[in-house]
Amino acid sequence: MKQTAWAVERDAEHGREVLLLVSLEADADAPRAPVAVNLAIDRSASMRGVPLLAAIQAAQALVERATPRDYLGLLTFDAEAEQVLPVRAMDATAKIQFLRALSRLESGEGTALHEAVERGAEAVRRVFVPGARPQVLMLTDGEPSVGPSHLPEFRALGGRIAESGVVMHALGLGRHYLPDILDALTAPAGTGFVHVDDPEGLPLAVAAMSAELFGEVASDARVYVLPTGFADLRCRHRYPARVEGDVMSAALGSVSQSFARRVLFAGRLEDSVGSAWSLGVTTSYVENGDSRRASVPLTRLEADSDAGRFVRAVSAELELVSAESAAWKALGRKQQDAAEQALEAADLALYKLARLGAPEVMPQRHMERLADLRRFVEKRAAQPQGLVMRRARSEVSRITLSRVGPSVAVPVLNPWKSED
Repeated sequence: MKQTAWAVERDAEHGREVLLLVSLEADADAPRAPVAVNLAIDRSASMRGVPLLAAIQAAQALVERATPRDYLGLLTFDAEAEQVLPVRAMDATAKIQFLRALSRLESGEGTALHEAVERGAEAVRRVFVPGARPQVLMLTDGEPSVGPSHLPEFRALGGRIAESGVVMHALGLGRHYLPDILDALTAPAGTGFVHVDDPEGLPLAVAAMSAELFGEVASDARVYVLPTGFADLRCRHRYPARVEGDVMSAALGSVSQSFARRVLFAGRLEDSVGSAWSLGVTTSYVENGDSRRASVPLTRLEADSDAGRFVRAVSAELELVSAESAAWKALGRKQQDAAEQALEAADLALYKLARLGAPEVMPQRHMERLADLRRFVEKRAAQPQGLVMRRARSEVSRITLSRVGPSVAVPVLNPWKSED
């Protein structure tokens, strides 16, 4: 297992800050664990046509990669969830039946997302495969329209699934995907989710995810950081993080062949200039059934070195994604000012990312999404405001006046009482 811990000290908005990037990467020739995955495919109306075809092709690639020691199942969902094929070993016969079932998929109506996740996890949990962790890989492009639909319900579901030992993976398809719900389902397992802008990018994303699934070397990876000389420390990635005494830890999930698992921490120094600080970094993980723990040497980087720019680019990309998500949320809530502020923050983060020029974190993949977001923000700003009728009644003369105008707050002048 290759492990690195890189730290960069830099000026921040509130004084000096240190960015810590910890990476774990399994050797390419390390023996992999078998796979036990229930594949959940959204076949709702919004998946009709190219999106569903792309999902089927991606699933076919997953099946073709499997060996007889790997177990796969197929669940599809629209207004209802159906376990089309049980989770079973992918021998030659099972592969043929799986591919036939995929070829017969058609789109339906509705999106019972909550039920699909529940049933998918239950089905894979009932199958014991020595050396394999039960997992669900879900692909969806739409928000839930049938059954539970509120974020707290999905947070509770994600927590229950993780506690049961099932690992959730998710692919969000489309530029207007639901990051909060996908994060709520996957964060408790430490996996996170992958977002694809359009169906054309789905096969590539699934190929990368299948390479990760079919290359797992270690599981339950966790990073521990002991800070000295810091006013605070936070985990910037959405991995489950907690404080254990003087140590902060983050759960990274599994580590696969040639797929680096990274986590970024950011800490504000106690003194703004010339402060002495240190970071103790330790990792733990399970490999071949054995628990391992290792201390990772810390390398301090110059901010303008190639590696230093890479660490700063990872930070800028996290800022960009967070601001973009906040803008979409604000648009959904019809908060125009908040959406414009979040878009401005995303543009600034994209500018930082472009200036850093780190080849490992390219800004091009974000440009089209931000351009799309900008069009929506500008379109919403150009729309006429909604109109409401307001009535006001004088407490003195008992006269009632009515007025139609924009749906914005207006002052109430005594002795008048107003109501919308």
